[in-house]
Amino acid sequence: MPSASFTYEPVGATRDDLSFCPPGFHPMHVRTRIGEGPEVFRRAAEAVLTWEMHRAMGVGIDATADRAAPDVDVTVTLAGLIKAPCRIVWTVEEPRRAGWAYGTLTGHPECGEEAFVVDRTGDGTVWLTVAAFSKAAKWYARAGGAATRGLQHAYARRCGVVLRRLCAELSTD
Repeated sequence: MPSASFTYEPVGATRDDLSFCPPGFHPMHVRTRIGEGPEVFRRAAEAVLTWEMHRAMGVGIDATADRAAPDVDVTVTLAGLIKAPCRIVWTVEEPRRAGWAYGTLTGHPECGEEAFVVDRTGDGTVWLTVAAFSKAAKWYARAGGAATRGLQHAYARRCGVVLRRLCAELSTD
């Protein structure tokens, strides 16, 4: 059983509502169009579920499994310096929706939850949504203030750019 503790409540809150944000946390919701068609959806879902999107961004990923699943521990390393321990709190793999969310563990510079979800709408358009609620947990995240949140938004936008590039050869548009 995992030993590190979550640093926030309510764990798993993004499962039913990606726009959920408890009091005292900062919300984030970034949606990026990836392409169109079932092949793009399958490719995007696989890239998100297997950490490929994150690795393609140059982010270090050390996970206890090759694929996102509940209770998998993941340490994200940014710029080779910042280590951010997390645990997967939920996953979804449906015909038109796939993704996961992780929650922060002790030692993460922020506390909160972040979700990465690929969905295919009724018209066939494939989207990536990166949604989170968070607040600073370490002194340097608090000192960064609005700049820290700006970096989080830039990271979410970069996820969409990278995933779109990974799926570009499959898009029917």
